[in-house]
Amino acid sequence: MFPGLCSSFGKNLLLVTGKETLQRSGRMAALFETLAAEGVVVNHIIVDREPSPELIDRTVSAHRVRLVDVVASIGGGSVLDAGKAISAMLRQHHPVERFIEGREGFMPHDGRKVPFIAVPTTSGTGSEVTSNAVISMVGPGGYKRSLRHTSFVPDVALVDPELMTTVPPRLTSASGMDACTQLLEAYLSPFANSYTDAVAFSGLERFSRSFLDACTTGSEKASVRGDIAYAALMSGIALANAGLGIVHGFASSIGGLYDIPHGTLCATLLAEATKENIRQVRLVDEGHPALVKFAKAGRILSGARSAELSEGCDLLVGQLTEWQEQLGFPRLGEFGVREEELDRIVAVTRSKSNAVALDSDGMRRILAARL
Repeated sequence: MFPGLCSSFGKNLLLVTGKETLQRSGRMAALFETLAAEGVVVNHIIVDREPSPELIDRTVSAHRVRLVDVVASIGGGSVLDAGKAISAMLRQHHPVERFIEGREGFMPHDGRKVPFIAVPTTSGTGSEVTSNAVISMVGPGGYKRSLRHTSFVPDVALVDPELMTTVPPRLTSASGMDACTQLLEAYLSPFANSYTDAVAFSGLERFSRSFLDACTTGSEKASVRGDIAYAALMSGIALANAGLGIVHGFASSIGGLYDIPHGTLCATLLAEATKENIRQVRLVDEGHPALVKFAKAGRILSGARSAELSEGCDLLVGQLTEWQEQLGFPRLGEFGVREEELDRIVAVTRSKSNAVALDSDGMRRILAARL
């Protein structure tokens, strides 16, 4: 199917992959053979980390002089974002940084791109259905922001759970918690609506059914992987329409300063962020509509058939904390984050789509609890 999809756009393919998944599954050689049989000429690049402006500019410069009919990414969220950004920049003549949101000299992208095919091999970001590509510059003065246009939604998204059966447990749990975070944050967003609620709710149901199995004994079952792939897909649709909350606010600020994988950052912060969100919503109003949603999510993820409002909220925090402990999500301190830096992180963190407007003390508590 994949070779035929590529050739439908033309014969010149720029293929973007990670460095491990296809090789580990033994599918790389067969893929190149079937592409050759289809008459597709392949230029192949490997992306082994979250895409930087330098990576995108270097790749675009090297391939702009060649005819590229289609760009395809096979890999995790970083690989998909890299391919998405490359396809968006091949028809532009400025550095990618000029088009990144929030950067000095920003100018809107005109939407012109090379057709793009997304084939996820992990279940996390939902990048296969979103209109943005996350670009990272890590270090002092670093950032983690989006290149965005509605035309950047992939022309084709091919989601095959079989490709995910060899993903190792640590990556499965981290990417899965990214999907879970996106589902919860979009579900609790003040910009949510009946459509995004239905999408997020559906994703949470599938996630709860198979997440732990995907991380442990069921990792090689396509049906289990399919549930998490579905959850990630729904999370992409939900976030694109409702926005994200404080965990992804931290992902932007912390992700620009420290080399922490995005899924790992979500995994380590989600339980504490949910706990703090619920605490502050309760301070505003014990009958706040957001608490009903927190409670519903708690019943879904914990498997409880029924629970009172307060109990449902506690079940949610308890389940997220249990996964955190059971799967051993690393703490922020393991990546060099120190207590004396928390105020600086809080000062630059924004999240307009969070369930409640968190104050600085609340944001600091979330981070301090995970040092």
